[in-house]
Amino acid sequence: MTTMLDTEAAVADSLAPEAAAPRRGRKGRPRWALWIALVVLALFTFLPIYWLAVTSLTPTDQVFAYPPKLVPSAVTFQHYASVLANPAIFGYLCNSILVSIITAVLSVVVSMYMGYAFSKFRFRGRKSLMYFVLSSQMFPQALLLVTLYVVFAQFGLLNTYQALIISFTTFTLPLCVWMLKGFFDTLPDDLIEAAKIDGAGPWRTFHSVVLPLAAPGLVAAGLFAFVRGWNDFMFALTLAGPEKQTLPPGLVNTYISEASTSWPELMAASLLVSVPVAAAFILLQRYLVGGITAGAVKG
Repeated sequence: MTTMLDTEAAVADSLAPEAAAPRRGRKGRPRWALWIALVVLALFTFLPIYWLAVTSLTPTDQVFAYPPKLVPSAVTFQHYASVLANPAIFGYLCNSILVSIITAVLSVVVSMYMGYAFSKFRFRGRKSLMYFVLSSQMFPQALLLVTLYVVFAQFGLLNTYQALIISFTTFTLPLCVWMLKGFFDTLPDDLIEAAKIDGAGPWRTFHSVVLPLAAPGLVAAGLFAFVRGWNDFMFALTLAGPEKQTLPPGLVNTYISEASTSWPELMAASLLVSVPVAAAFILLQRYLVGGITAGAVKG
């Protein structure tokens, strides 16, 4: 009897430290460390957005109150009404939509043929050409701005939509090509061979068999090109005049001056122009994730 009691006591003593120790993950790290990391990441991501929204809803006389308040004592929608009533903002919005959509369509159309050729065809100089396309991403965009400005000035394209579309497409095309190439690599060659056996030519095989399967990759590439055209500031400010400027430089020129800055209106306008892009990401999330991750695993 005494021996059994001693054995149970020893087992209880050996299990006590484990019960008192904090719960750990698979790699032996405490779970509270993971939660702290997630909280810090969430604050880093959403706190600027929250502060943007709070500033846009705060009356002008309380924006610079000290100490700052995370929850405004008074709420106003006057700043949003002021932004929506400004006809210049609507013009910048139309310019952004036009330029971004054309940039996305042009980038997808060109990159889908290039990506398919790099993926499924074997020809001399293929790898060299692929790396040449990728090497264009190594040059800083600001370094090429002067060259593009001179070229567009010689061809009379300054202050036009064409200058913005060509410049945006130039910088989105390499990444779109590599993104779609990785997606086409995952498609089995048996599909193409089966289409050939059924009598389909290369053109019909690509448009009737390959493209429907490549829809997630096309959406991901198009969304990337759209966001690139929507968010650009430097090229839109330099290559386009006041009538052709997009939202980023247009908002800066409207609400920021040497004398003062209308922060509440600027925050309200920034929040409004972010809604279309956020909605596009939410609606196309399934295609976006599938298109980006498809090239990570080769089929």
